[in-house]
Amino acid sequence: MPSVDDIMPVLDTNVISAKGKETLEKVKLFMQDHVYPAEAVYTQQLEESSTKWCVPPVIEELKSKARSQGLWNLFLPGISGLSVLEYALIAEETGKSRIGPEAFNCSAPGKNWSGHSPSIYDRGTVPLLEGKIRSCFSMTEPQVASSDATNMECTIQRDGNSFVINGRKWWSSGAGDPRCKVAILMGRTGDDSTPRHKRHSMILVPLDTPGVKIVRMLQVFGNDQAPHGHAEFEFKNVRVPLSNIILGEGRGFEIAQGRLGPGRIHHCMRCIGVSEITLAMMCARVHQRSPFGKTLAHQGVVQQQIAESRLEIEAMRLMVLKAAYTIDKYGVKAARKQVGMIKIMVPRTTLKIIDRAIQIHGGAGVSQDYPLSEMFALIRTLRIADGPDEVHLMSLGLQEMRDQMQKSRL
Repeated sequence: MPSVDDIMPVLDTNVISAKGKETLEKVKLFMQDHVYPAEAVYTQQLEESSTKWCVPPVIEELKSKARSQGLWNLFLPGISGLSVLEYALIAEETGKSRIGPEAFNCSAPGKNWSGHSPSIYDRGTVPLLEGKIRSCFSMTEPQVASSDATNMECTIQRDGNSFVINGRKWWSSGAGDPRCKVAILMGRTGDDSTPRHKRHSMILVPLDTPGVKIVRMLQVFGNDQAPHGHAEFEFKNVRVPLSNIILGEGRGFEIAQGRLGPGRIHHCMRCIGVSEITLAMMCARVHQRSPFGKTLAHQGVVQQQIAESRLEIEAMRLMVLKAAYTIDKYGVKAARKQVGMIKIMVPRTTLKIIDRAIQIHGGAGVSQDYPLSEMFALIRTLRIADGPDEVHLMSLGLQEMRDQMQKSRL
């Protein structure tokens, strides 16, 4: 692994391949021609449906169009041929619409698959990659402090040719979608004599398995976020084949760390897409309102808020692209510090930009007429999801002290 001084503070000048540039331009064009016009249709179809837990038909239409153009599963390097950095730029574009990522079959949590066995490939990964089903990720537990994932108590125990699962999980995002057929569950397979980070495993659990029960759908700031939704699950004597284990027993944290680096890049770049749309909304709004004899656009404080937002977006983007570049060039482990920094900075900075936009929009900003309140709720959860800010700050502080000691000449 390179030392901190070996990692360049700037990007190579030709870091984007011709394929990466071409794909990015195709995504931008697809968003403009198909995704943005479909947003109002999506909302209308959702409102007119007999149940909010449904899949608006326009989503499947978008997916079919994207797949026919080769804009499909772009987050997987082995399929798309794109680097982490190249896909990061695409994630920013798709993040500008609530339905953008799914149109390209690139939305979480379907991206969480890694190191599967042949049986899992046949019954899970293929349908996911084809966009036929959805999955949810069951890791967090209501009865323990899940910010320390080693606290997880849900058990996965061998019994003959099966694993038996017992425990409770919540914030299994995406479980409300009627297409959600499987959970990727992380639970405990080792005992107290096993090293802490070798005690847990990930396993595939079909949701129609006896003993799997949705206890309730959870709300975020009073909104159930249908049709995506977040479930609290009970797993009671749930029996699945041994072949459903992912990578192998005791490798849960290994899988988690492998996916979290690129996954956080994707989350952060989608946040930047949200920030760009928010800033555009801000700039449009300030020309539409004229308090105290002049438009908001002529108010100095508003000009300052817009300027601050642009500065923050540019800074965020450079930080995330540096993290993506580090993963591409040096690997996930070497990028740990950069990934931790963006996980802290990007969601909370995006929230500041959304908050400014809400203030500029006034009462309309917190109404259903604009997506700002929905954006705020969505981004606010990212300061808890995949580890709260405080955990990442603690880790970052320890890494920084270590790095300073390594290069200190005092």
